[in-house]
Amino acid sequence: MKSQLRSGYTTGSCASAAAMASAIFLLQDWDKVRKVSSTQMRELPERIQLLLANGQGAEFYPEYGTPPGEEEKQGHWCRVRKDAGDDPDVTDGVWVYAGVFPISQEIFERLCHEGAGYALPEHPGLYLNGGPGVGIAGKKGLSCPVGHYAINPVPRSVILEAVEKVRREKGYKEPLEIRIAVPEGIFLAEKTFNPRLGILGGISILGTTGIVEPMSEEALLETIRLDIHMKASAGEEVLLLTPGNYGEDFLEKEMGVPLGEAVKCSNFIGDAVRFAAEEGFGKLLLVGHIGKLVKVTGGIKNTHSRYGDHRMELMKRLVKEVQEHGQAGKTKEDFRDRDENKMPAFGEKEEILAERIGRANTTEEVVGWLKEVCAAQAVLDYAAAKVKAQVGKWSGGQLEAETVVFSSLHGVAGKTSQAETFLCLWKGRI
Repeated sequence: MKSQLRSGYTTGSCASAAAMASAIFLLQDWDKVRKVSSTQMRELPERIQLLLANGQGAEFYPEYGTPPGEEEKQGHWCRVRKDAGDDPDVTDGVWVYAGVFPISQEIFERLCHEGAGYALPEHPGLYLNGGPGVGIAGKKGLSCPVGHYAINPVPRSVILEAVEKVRREKGYKEPLEIRIAVPEGIFLAEKTFNPRLGILGGISILGTTGIVEPMSEEALLETIRLDIHMKASAGEEVLLLTPGNYGEDFLEKEMGVPLGEAVKCSNFIGDAVRFAAEEGFGKLLLVGHIGKLVKVTGGIKNTHSRYGDHRMELMKRLVKEVQEHGQAGKTKEDFRDRDENKMPAFGEKEEILAERIGRANTTEEVVGWLKEVCAAQAVLDYAAAKVKAQVGKWSGGQLEAETVVFSSLHGVAGKTSQAETFLCLWKGRI
């Protein structure tokens, strides 16, 4: 029997626990601290009871620790090691640091006007700042203002509330600065979506519930939604969408689109289309490999194999419909190439080809056989038209979609009639 996967905690939860521990350490007998510089009368709490954003309680075990280059005399740093549970999080096991420092009213006001952190009206006198390994927002559309540390709204609130709780209990009324640091974040950021989202120099301090659900699709969906939101906020007229690396490579080599410019939606094509419509896009150019987009021709919104792998059945259907449309002379509506004389003639080979498709292992193998009978171009053109129709349907008619379906191995690409026009619009040429 398979055991249940274990949940973990977000970077935001770890930062909150470390900040609370640091505040407790700093404000123990704070009236004495002002007179004595020694920290001997203070003790680090062994455990921290934290109320997470979802209302659940959690227990953390902080350690004393100062991130490199951040040694301070008046304040104190604590750290909590992140445990992401069974989720394959790149930040699992890293130390999340927080320091709490007494500051003057003058410095507090200066930080509020000139700093890259945050002060919330519900927590007067507290200023939340970043440190080494916490990224800076470099593009509009994020939940953090441009030029400010990438500490998302929910963690901001939970961190400040944790320190406010300690300050209130200790009766301390002077301003405090809280700094969050994840030194390893400088290197780990390259393994995340942060660089393509415009978060520079480190990772984000994330968390909506405070809990990391193992193998959850929610985080990836939220990243896709955010990427689309940022494209909309930047005023882009055409959303360029591709499922993954094959699509990105094709866009760069064949369509002149730099890597990282298109939104990568993985298997969540239906969700990405919905997000695009919700963000107000009117035009979408979807570019993808036949192995992925053939599923879309059958109305499959999530193309992961666990939802069913019907590639060969759908390839056979495409071939059959291309033949039927060619014989019926319906090329005007269904193909980029409007010349009926250029339609493939399968003839006696149709049954043999259908049998071969049924035995094929990959769609690339099928495209190779179609190429032998001069049918690959027409079938991929038709597949592109079918994908276009599905995208329009999924968006409720809100999106005008154009599509490119390609075979990287055989160098064939099917396109809808206005795909090149949309690409030019995206590039700003017309």
